[in-house]
Amino acid sequence: MQAVHTHLPKPHDPWTDLIPAAGIKLTPRHYAYLKISEGCNHRCAFCIIPALRGDLVSRPVGEVMQEAENLVQSGVNELLVISQDTSAYGVDVKYRPDFWGGRPLRTRLTELAAALGELGVWVRLHYVYPYPHVDEIIPLMAEGKVLPYLDVPLQHASPRILKAMRRPGDIDRILRRLEAWREICPDLTLRSTFIVGFPGETEQEFEELLRFLEEARLDRVGAFAYSPVEGAAANALPDPVPPEIQQERLARFLEVQAGISAAKLQRKIGRTLTVLVDDFDEEGIVYARAEADAPEIDGMVIINEGERQGIATGDFVEVEITGADEHDLFARID
Repeated sequence: MQAVHTHLPKPHDPWTDLIPAAGIKLTPRHYAYLKISEGCNHRCAFCIIPALRGDLVSRPVGEVMQEAENLVQSGVNELLVISQDTSAYGVDVKYRPDFWGGRPLRTRLTELAAALGELGVWVRLHYVYPYPHVDEIIPLMAEGKVLPYLDVPLQHASPRILKAMRRPGDIDRILRRLEAWREICPDLTLRSTFIVGFPGETEQEFEELLRFLEEARLDRVGAFAYSPVEGAAANALPDPVPPEIQQERLARFLEVQAGISAAKLQRKIGRTLTVLVDDFDEEGIVYARAEADAPEIDGMVIINEGERQGIATGDFVEVEITGADEHDLFARID
């Protein structure tokens, strides 16, 4: 009798049974976020996520893959893998195996990325810490199984500030790792996020951050001035940086990075790229994204007016890059 109760289907639920297998999406039809875990084991001084959501809890890899399959079957052409710490996926369950497609699959980022790469869509990884095992992902990118794109939140480059943030502080090791990744996958796009004006940040430490930008040559960077978050440990740190100095440093930071990003984009002029069409405007200009561009946070590939013929949102299109600025590329249909 117990077996009957175990294997009987769940009773009909009028509130959820009409939800499609792919779930309810708030993104456009052609891309979707795929959350693989909740919570975080880090205790960064500026963050309260562990207090709100607890320690890392990984979703079963079979469940993640089933959701991904459902999304692809519903028309999704790009999966954006997210969590608070994507690279730690599975550590809480000791990377135990699950099943997908009748075969065992470990609850681990490398194995998950390889399996997602079999679905025939773009797979983009966000919030990946530069742990040693992330090295295993880079060959998958070089082979075209997942997008050559990593969103690596570094936050700062001064060892003392990183220690105050409760973040890994070996910047030289990180630089060596980034260089090694690029040797394996030359087309790798690296994105990061930084905090300027963290409590106690001196002018010298800020200049360390600028030097790091020049050396790391990151493709895409987001930055913001530090502001207190209720309940965060950083609120108790001494020597807050005055807001006017924060804003002055932020402007300098963005100016340095704008030059780096512009130079990198200029080198793409004349290349042929595959882009994913996001939208059109009333004048018929096409807005798309290349492999190096995540939605909402990175640049666009803007295709010349009059090039729309036969193109629909969600299509993959081959384009020739004809121009660039510090954020976007300009193109024509190849």
